[in-house]
Amino acid sequence: MSIQVLLDEINGNLTKITAKLGIPQTNYTLEPAKEGYGDVTCNIAFLAAKHLKKKPYDVAKDLAEHYAAFVGRLVLRVEAHSSGYLNFFANNSLLSSIILKGTQEPIFGKVDLGKGAKIVVEHTSVNPNKALHIGHVRNVVIGDTVARILKSANYDVSVLNYVDDSGLQVADILVGFTRLGFSQMPDSGQKFDQYCGDVVYVKTTERYTSEPELQDIRNKILKEIEDGHSEIAKFAKTITARVLAEQLKTCWRLGVSYDCLNFESEIVRSQLWSEIFEKLKELGKIKFEQEGKNAGCWVIPAEGEDDKVLVRSNGTATYIAKDIPYAAWKLGLVDDPFNYKKYAVQHDGRLLWQTTLEPSDLPKQNFSADNVITVIDSRQARLQNIITKLVADFSGSKSYLHLGYESVTLSSDTAKVLGIDTGGKNAQMSGRKGLYVNADSVLDMLEQKTIEETKKRNPDFTAEILAEIAEKIAVGTIRYEMIKQDLDKIITFDLTKSLSLEGDTASYIQYSYVRATRILEKAATVPNFEASYDLLASEYELSLIRAIGKFSLNIRDAANNLSPKVIARYCYSLAVEFNAFYEHVRVLDSDDGALLNARLCLLAAFKSCLQKALDLLGISVPQRM
Repeated sequence: MSIQVLLDEINGNLTKITAKLGIPQTNYTLEPAKEGYGDVTCNIAFLAAKHLKKKPYDVAKDLAEHYAAFVGRLVLRVEAHSSGYLNFFANNSLLSSIILKGTQEPIFGKVDLGKGAKIVVEHTSVNPNKALHIGHVRNVVIGDTVARILKSANYDVSVLNYVDDSGLQVADILVGFTRLGFSQMPDSGQKFDQYCGDVVYVKTTERYTSEPELQDIRNKILKEIEDGHSEIAKFAKTITARVLAEQLKTCWRLGVSYDCLNFESEIVRSQLWSEIFEKLKELGKIKFEQEGKNAGCWVIPAEGEDDKVLVRSNGTATYIAKDIPYAAWKLGLVDDPFNYKKYAVQHDGRLLWQTTLEPSDLPKQNFSADNVITVIDSRQARLQNIITKLVADFSGSKSYLHLGYESVTLSSDTAKVLGIDTGGKNAQMSGRKGLYVNADSVLDMLEQKTIEETKKRNPDFTAEILAEIAEKIAVGTIRYEMIKQDLDKIITFDLTKSLSLEGDTASYIQYSYVRATRILEKAATVPNFEASYDLLASEYELSLIRAIGKFSLNIRDAANNLSPKVIARYCYSLAVEFNAFYEHVRVLDSDDGALLNARLCLLAAFKSCLQKALDLLGISVPQRM
């Protein structure tokens, strides 16, 4: 249970009072109050004032007087504020009991918004020609966190990863391997995805300027990949499979898992596009250009903007032409042409499936839903809007949503470390130019920094303990940095600052959990939740209890608005409230057994709440720090 129980009681009583007074129903808000204004505040008087032709304050006074008949359970008194707000003061003892006991229930940390409805979240979708860089990580972490939040809100979530194994960037590295003589074996110790991106891709694209004929070779390779029957197509499948395997290792290292891998090459060869292509023609949504720069191409007409090419004059499809049938497949608008096979058992024991056009004895899977969320950065907003509008023409009430986010840039200092002078300006990352920070490298550096700092404070820690602490802090740091900002804000990644373990960071929150753990260990007793909660009366105790009680409200907010930041901010505010409590309340110094037990219950409840909140962010907590 949470503070929601208080809001529900107030709402039920206000409904009875307004009906008695003849006040029409309005969409008033009930929300936790600011300090000094009770526990809950309501704006109902402002909305009713016009109907009653009274001042909001006078309406609030009338409502407060009538509410007097309902006080005594969770609400002890109601006051009309001079501004017109209606303020409710809670029965702290009873509310504290409900909140703290509720943290021990199996349903704690879950809300029933979705009612079990199916929903698809697609994220990651990194071209299989390079390793993940820190910019890709923002996509991965946003998608994974949104999926976790929706699951906690009782949605049946399927997580997909679209593998663009037939695009231009794959053709680029094939040019390098087949025409420029790059070895298929990287230097010792280098991951294959890093080698393909750092060496083969960058050096091949550099050659296009001095050897333009290589671009013609690339285009021929691209056509062969799409046809899917040549030796080049088979070679492409081998190379992209090796890259994908290494990319997934990075994602699993970040605590991310998926339900199904969907391969673009199979979508192209599945004939889904032919079905959608004919449908678009029938609806008059596309046209064939007879002249001009797009002569010989099929395009989507656009008012006030350049028409968008779907099929090039050489017959190859652009990637938007591949995305449209994929979107229709995700929404269940077309018959599923795929079979399914098992790709791997992931780090968390979750089975990962993959689509295939090959025969399979395994049962057919269903990864479609009436609601689809696709996580793609905001630079692709125009293309995603086109897909959304086209799909809406055949989807009816089904929902296809692009969840956009701004890019991750490099600070000028970090770009300089990479050997690129930006003149003091931030730099957009570019795989083609080799301007990026590898995700695995950042994790490695964070782990090493953590080990060094932890060893200074705890020289007795074993290598095993240090490794566990380093891994959880490194992953927590990156994940927290990627989601604590609004999605529409650009993140400037600075290598030095990211390695700091101070301030508004995951490690600060993790350390709060470890502090609470240490106190409970020293107490050496199991808290009895049939406690005397009226003894928890200080401002620090009550503030922490109220913060715990707001967890479900924040889950609702985050799920309704698809905003991971809400949970990140909640974790930070919860840690701040705990640390204020820690500084001012000496838990183990009390000689009063009942008070000690009540405070231990509060600590245990805090731990349970913070752990579940951090789980939504994909952040684990080490036992020692």
